[in-house]
Amino acid sequence: MGRKRAHHGSRRRGRTGGARTRARTLTGELVVSLPGVARVETAEGDFELVRHGQREAMNGDVVEVALVEMRGRAPRAVVRSVIERSVETFLGSFSWAGPLGAVTPLDARLGRDFFVVPEDSSPSRLGVSEGDVVVARISEYPTRRSSAVVTIERRVGARDEVDLNVESVVATFGLPGDFSRSVLEQAAAIELGVERALVADASRRDLRGRLCVTVDPVDARDFDDAVGARRLEGGGYELDVHIADVTHYVSPDSPVDNEAKRRTCSAYLVDRVIPMLPERLSNEVCSLVPGEDRLAMSVLMRLDERGRVRGFSATPSAIRSAARLDYDAVDAVLSGASRPEELPCAPGDVERVFLMLETLDEIRGLRDLERRSRGAIDFESVEARVRLDEEGRPTGVSVRRRTRATGLIEEAMLLANECVAQLLERSGAPAAFRVHEPPLEEDLRSCVQPLRELGLLDGAATSELLSGSPFAIRGVLERARGTDAAQAASALLLRAQRRAVYLPFNEGHYALGATAYCHFTSPIRRYPDVLVHRALKAALAGRPDGPEMRRQAAALPQLCRTCSERERAADAAGRMSQRVKMAELYLGLVGQRASGTVSGCAGYGVFVTLDETCAEGLVPVRSLGDEWFTFDDGRMTLTGEETGEVWRLGRRVVVEVASANPARGQIDFSLAPSDRSQGAPSSTR
Repeated sequence: MGRKRAHHGSRRRGRTGGARTRARTLTGELVVSLPGVARVETAEGDFELVRHGQREAMNGDVVEVALVEMRGRAPRAVVRSVIERSVETFLGSFSWAGPLGAVTPLDARLGRDFFVVPEDSSPSRLGVSEGDVVVARISEYPTRRSSAVVTIERRVGARDEVDLNVESVVATFGLPGDFSRSVLEQAAAIELGVERALVADASRRDLRGRLCVTVDPVDARDFDDAVGARRLEGGGYELDVHIADVTHYVSPDSPVDNEAKRRTCSAYLVDRVIPMLPERLSNEVCSLVPGEDRLAMSVLMRLDERGRVRGFSATPSAIRSAARLDYDAVDAVLSGASRPEELPCAPGDVERVFLMLETLDEIRGLRDLERRSRGAIDFESVEARVRLDEEGRPTGVSVRRRTRATGLIEEAMLLANECVAQLLERSGAPAAFRVHEPPLEEDLRSCVQPLRELGLLDGAATSELLSGSPFAIRGVLERARGTDAAQAASALLLRAQRRAVYLPFNEGHYALGATAYCHFTSPIRRYPDVLVHRALKAALAGRPDGPEMRRQAAALPQLCRTCSERERAADAAGRMSQRVKMAELYLGLVGQRASGTVSGCAGYGVFVTLDETCAEGLVPVRSLGDEWFTFDDGRMTLTGEETGEVWRLGRRVVVEVASANPARGQIDFSLAPSDRSQGAPSSTR
């Protein structure tokens, strides 16, 4: 028999656990990332659980843990007791287990089956059959001596009526369901009232005669930002950014506000949007639809001929968008692939809109240069989105990259966010700032050897990289651009970055090179933007420390933490839902070949990202060859001990689709016969 397995290099040899030296107790929140993989978040830091240390606790529970310190290893935790339960109801699949009913949660992190006792009539009363998806309410939580008991609260549908894989994602990441009746009733009663708002507020400017348009993805349904621009006779530009005035309609602690506060953001899944605000607001009253009057918060900026800000003002406003444009149409016009007359706007506006788009594109180029000069880092942005038919079945993949059209909107939004953040910092109004700290040296150090393997880093540049210099990071990315190593280099350096978070104080934004930054431009889909709008209005009215702002200041620390956490969950759910449908697509393509690039290495195989669809799959180590492989986690390489063949990041390969598991969002590849015989890896430069 062949030896088709890998063992780790010297850095992982000889690991042994030491004797327990001491234990103490802490209280924190249990966070389960995968079944059997959990940590507890405490005031003294986060600690991973030991194997089987979760016991009867479930994701989100407040627990008491014993912290055990091991010689030579980081402290680990074991659950001693559950203080407060977080899960009351969940979505699950029903089945019969003898006289008992059993509900298996779609959220795999709950990690156990729950039972319906024989005397509970809820399954028969609700007409629940084998395999149905149900909402279950926990009546008895699990203990070390007894199983968990539930009652069926609602039948969702039969297995073939529900996309279980996507519903599992919704459940796993705790995404919200339908809006309550009180929220929908309040939203339905909201009236547009543009003229009334202009009369009631003397500070609100009537900008309906000022040309602006919306530019969004072709499938967008809510339009929360509009832009306008013009060249000035003496040189320089005026740039207008108008953002939907959500806070005019949503007052603090109203039913709609409390629900938005609970959701904190919209979640964009492969087959649906789970919105933060009801559709009456997000798609109607607040959406900046073309040809209709809408209330906005506007930032009016004056730029010099190099794109530098020379002044700006912010104001409540009323606007009217001249056209609803999409990125593809704008790119086509700017590149000359289509004529301006093909833009979807009134004939009398065509020339003005086209001139404005050219001006916005000029500003984009200037602002990009300005941000680069101060150390901003642009990671390559590639988004693969699975296309679905009306039945939810995958039909193909659309790959979106940054273009001139997306760039001109992005630069306008970045600049508006910076201007508002600077104004809020000066005024002292309490707001949620978007903070991105520099990467830690230890995280950057893990990139050094792989980047050297890729030929992108030499000794002279290493010290600059380890110091966290954004110019050094950008230098690596620029050297990688256009090579097989580009994707791997970007992924390595992106993983080394710390995640941007919301904080109640400003500490700047490292990757953007901004001294102050906040999220102002998407209040329809992000709650921090709602907080920023309220703070901005208070600052403009000269009441940055009024009663409403004092209440907001008191709530900000917890709100910022919750918004950061829910943002991570929504982002992860979106990615996982795409992976589920990508795997479903490739389940029907087993045996087909495709070319790609090695994007990751582990002791159990190499990950390959395909060129055409950006789908990522695993080539198990058994498929690499009939020999032992040594994994070097410092260099991120797998080396065959007999042939000396090295598998490293950036290597080009041809693979066959071997299998796919949609429920887990996993695709497995095998090496195509032609690639097995290639011998030494190709150059990555």
